[in-house]
Amino acid sequence: MGRSHRTPMWILAGLLFAGLAAPAAAAGPDTLTILFTHDTHDHWLPAANEDGNGTYGGYTRLATLIKRERDTPVQAGDATSYRAPTVTLDAGDFSMGSLFQTIYSTDAPELRALGAMGYDAATLGNHEFDYRAAGLAQMLTAAADSGDPLPALVAANYKPPEEDAESRAAWDRFGVADYTIIERAAAPGEEPVRVAVFGLMGEEADSNAPMSGMDFYPAVDTAKAVVAEIQAKENPDFILCLSHSGTDNGKGEDYTLAKEVQGIDVIISGHTHTTLEDPIRVGNTLIVSCGPYTENLGRLTISKQGDALEVQEYKLIPVDDSAAEDPELVRMADQFQAAVEDRYLSQYGLGFRQVLAHNPYSFTPIRAFADQQREEPLGNLIADSYVYAVQEAEGADYIPVDFAVVASGVIRASFAPGDITTSDAFNVSSLGVGADGTPGYPLISAWIYGRELKDAFEVDASVTPLMPAAQLYGAGMEWTFNPHRLIFNKVTGCAQVLPDGARAPIEDGKLYRVVTGLYSGQMLGTVNGKSFGLLSITPRDAQGNPIDDLEAHIIHNANGAEVKEWYALASYLQSMGTVDQRYQAPEGRKTVHPSWNPLELLRNPNRIALILYAAVLAAVILVVFLVWRLRSGRRKRRVYGSHSRRRPARRRYRG
Repeated sequence: MGRSHRTPMWILAGLLFAGLAAPAAAAGPDTLTILFTHDTHDHWLPAANEDGNGTYGGYTRLATLIKRERDTPVQAGDATSYRAPTVTLDAGDFSMGSLFQTIYSTDAPELRALGAMGYDAATLGNHEFDYRAAGLAQMLTAAADSGDPLPALVAANYKPPEEDAESRAAWDRFGVADYTIIERAAAPGEEPVRVAVFGLMGEEADSNAPMSGMDFYPAVDTAKAVVAEIQAKENPDFILCLSHSGTDNGKGEDYTLAKEVQGIDVIISGHTHTTLEDPIRVGNTLIVSCGPYTENLGRLTISKQGDALEVQEYKLIPVDDSAAEDPELVRMADQFQAAVEDRYLSQYGLGFRQVLAHNPYSFTPIRAFADQQREEPLGNLIADSYVYAVQEAEGADYIPVDFAVVASGVIRASFAPGDITTSDAFNVSSLGVGADGTPGYPLISAWIYGRELKDAFEVDASVTPLMPAAQLYGAGMEWTFNPHRLIFNKVTGCAQVLPDGARAPIEDGKLYRVVTGLYSGQMLGTVNGKSFGLLSITPRDAQGNPIDDLEAHIIHNANGAEVKEWYALASYLQSMGTVDQRYQAPEGRKTVHPSWNPLELLRNPNRIALILYAAVLAAVILVVFLVWRLRSGRRKRRVYGSHSRRRPARRRYRG
């Protein structure tokens, strides 16, 4: 299914209409409380804090807090309190992050949970498309057929193409729209607040859904058109945007959105998993984020007098051990858990809460993974599990894996000290669906040249600061880099680690077998783009021919089933019983060696550095030449000018 990025006629018409008919919001009730979440990622149940102290999150406890906060009055500055009209919203990626997602397409547990908690509206994030357009269509149909209360879904710039009749029918069946209008009063008999809510998908989020099959329309242009339509038709008191685009410390797509589009009162910003302790104000627009995985419930109360928007209250409410679980959500979780065991886990011979291994170590919490570039024992564990799973799947026909690699962007959770269950293992590698249509990204096998392996190490060293999800952890190779060196020339050494522990130099023209997840393979184009085309990694078959279809290179076991990333990890853990002590600390697979020593900065330049050095040298020579020409010209003009001034005097003397 094709994908396109375009500006349709309805957006252009909306932009024209904005200039002709965009009246201000009507006078009336001017206070609103917004309860909000984003990037909850199917976190139905409380999870152990990765430091081993207590638990966090869970829809079952979030439901309790939402009910409590709807009844909690706003504390005004003069110590008085009042109850404001309240809406509850989610900014996308409500799915994909736990075993509950395995019944996403058939049971829609996530949307039904949001409905049970009383959410008014939500938008779609990139991970709602992990099971592709067909999986989302099936989920929407299952949700609508359930008869349960459901939130409105708003998606203004991300839509099925005309040729995708199945998706269009499902979106229409559910009622997905550009925006929705919510009328909410603080109490019966009071004048209601009229709230318009629309949804957007960000450009980066779209790039992170390479198999979505959707048409993407520019977010800023779409927002201008939708806001104009809302203002002209709906007479709203507030306009809210559920944006799955992201922001980080005053940067990012949602910051640009707030800067470029007038008329949005609040942007609830998802996708980047940001936690904002205070709202970001851009002009007369507020940007808020409460963090991922149901860690917090956001609460924002705003008032509006004319065009002046004021924050009355903003707080992030921790979803922790202090909150009791809601009985209705616990009942729903139990029912869906039974369905997961019956329909999905039974084929692996595993139970939802079955203990796979005991973990005596404290792995780095997943939220700290992107903080700095370094080797992570959890990454080593996952990469080693890929090698183990391929050995088990291929048996006597095993072809040695030279490099198994996992990117930090697909590591979705970590392990706390204690018992590791099937659910815990799945949470770590919970993304996607295979070519077989079953949940979980499969492992793929490809071959790349040694020179491309070195580019992969440069991706880790140079692209990670631009794209943290690209940080790599591996098995079978080791590399060292200096972060202070020239970009795309940071790697100072690398070698293959042979099964006996010996090191061998990497040969540029040799093909090496690489195993990774399907999604990581699909994202190579994005990584190559982040390097401005200077780095290139092309998956190939064993004969060196470029691979066009990665799904044709999925690894299958002896029974013909896809080897899933999560099951590779689960089976490796189960084979150990107790996590091996080698994963207690880094092993030297990746070494970061910062140095400002000139020799360390310049030694072993690669082809990219040589090209850049040559370009700089040429520029210096050109500048020197131009300066020389300029000075030479000035000297000639001075000599010529002095001769010109003396000649008339000589003529007068001679006369």
